[in-house]
Amino acid sequence: MEGAVLALVNQERAAAGCAPVVADAGLAGVARAHSADMRDRNYFSHTTPEGLDPFARARAAGVGYARAENIARGQADPAAVMQSWMDSPGHRANILDCSLTKLGVGVAEGPRGPWWTQLFG
Repeated sequence: MEGAVLALVNQERAAAGCAPVVADAGLAGVARAHSADMRDRNYFSHTTPEGLDPFARARAAGVGYARAENIARGQADPAAVMQSWMDSPGHRANILDCSLTKLGVGVAEGPRGPWWTQLFG
């Protein structure tokens, strides 16, 4: 599912005249951890219950180049989550920000999920 999200992001970026983003293992690790944390501790936010934002979480994992995050919950598949993000002005702006060049996607399955995180660099 993560690879499908990356492919859909790059389709949208191409249509908007942006270069593709490349998969980044460091960003993906942070994204996967956040999706799993939201699932496991039953919250839905860019900020953890301890107050760590996406950039603090990335720095703590040794990833100093995170620049934008999109999250979602409950969409059944990559097409549905991408439609949800593209229908939201803020999420759409992150996807279509031509200055961003890297992407990590993390999906966590579970009740009330799946949980989706995109972390761009």
